[in-house]
Amino acid sequence: MKLTQHEEAMARGDMGAEVKRAIEQQIQVGDFWSAERFVEVTNVHMMGDIEVMGDGGLDHLDCMAKRKARCVIPTTTNARCFDFAHVGALGQDPAEADKEKQLIAHLQAMDVMTTDTCINYQTLYQPHFGEHVAWGDTGTVIYANSVFGARTNFESGPAAMAAALTGRTPAYGFHLDEHRRGTFIVRVEAELTDLADWGALGKLVGQGHQNYFAVPVFDGLDRAASSDELKHLGAALASYGSMGMFHVIGTTPEAPSLAVALGGNKPTDEMRITNADIQDVYRSYDLKDGQANLVVFSAPQLSLFEMKHLADLLRGRTVKAETHVFVTTASTVKSDAQRLGYLQDIERAGAVVLSGVCFYILQNLSAIRVRNGWSNLISNSAKIVNTITAHKFNTILRRTTDCVEIAVTGVLK
Repeated sequence: MKLTQHEEAMARGDMGAEVKRAIEQQIQVGDFWSAERFVEVTNVHMMGDIEVMGDGGLDHLDCMAKRKARCVIPTTTNARCFDFAHVGALGQDPAEADKEKQLIAHLQAMDVMTTDTCINYQTLYQPHFGEHVAWGDTGTVIYANSVFGARTNFESGPAAMAAALTGRTPAYGFHLDEHRRGTFIVRVEAELTDLADWGALGKLVGQGHQNYFAVPVFDGLDRAASSDELKHLGAALASYGSMGMFHVIGTTPEAPSLAVALGGNKPTDEMRITNADIQDVYRSYDLKDGQANLVVFSAPQLSLFEMKHLADLLRGRTVKAETHVFVTTASTVKSDAQRLGYLQDIERAGAVVLSGVCFYILQNLSAIRVRNGWSNLISNSAKIVNTITAHKFNTILRRTTDCVEIAVTGVLK
């Protein structure tokens, strides 16, 4: 890689041992991807919680903090695995919760803002067109690339931390023009009326194109999509297809037309998605034992608009006694929802609202599932329906209103 004078100084150790280690790691990553140079980044969003990092990661952050490692650009954190107000109620390990608090303290000592949200693009920071960032969570990355026209790859926790210390990242992947062009076309003829429909669309496209560098171009949508709709589409594409970018003709900034979105590429495929295809997704799930005792609204965390919609659907109603309903959101959104009365409507109905977490990364989730006798998990999120199967849930995707009806009646359809 060709280094600037400032980067050479970092590699010599002029800015300290931790910066030297960080850029040495980044140079190895750059060499792996045949990157010719670095790009400067303005913002970092990193994943890092005790469930993922373990004791080794905790010790590593402890050492970094003691060695005075400090972020040189604004750095925020993704969702964590504990809502500390609910550790006992969920039956999580208090010792692990204490470790999570230690981990947070180490990050804060290094000037990381522990915001604990996977919807930073809705609540914290919206990068501008062409801006280079270093983000980690798959849903945040695909949203930044696609909806804002910013530039980032999937950055693992250590890679994002390195970018926070150096203020740059290797120039490969979606930082480069050639990887941002559309590679195949999706003709959308379906009417997408619910967030789950957008997730189902992402599932259909992602399952058939499991390729990080596959970039779908969606054409035919009859209206502009909302932020939450694009959020669920992107999260599903990233979950089912490991994709890092998509285009929507007339909506996303690099797709004013089909020709511009493709950028000279010859499409490798052309899909057609109809209402029947979306309905087939819903019909594809096995209802197993018919249990309807777990409904989850999570992954990604809910925006304030989603909280309001859920409050409207639950107002004056009561979740069936045998059913557990969980909602996850950012702490800032929860605060606003409380001020506006949405939180009270949701909680009065019997749902539990967790902040700063996503349900599928909760610590000790498999044991929580067994203890509560949960088998089926019903959600309007196509992402969680895919990712949480590692914890041996039988998952079922349903539209938002259907999820609420299942929660209230206890009847799974």
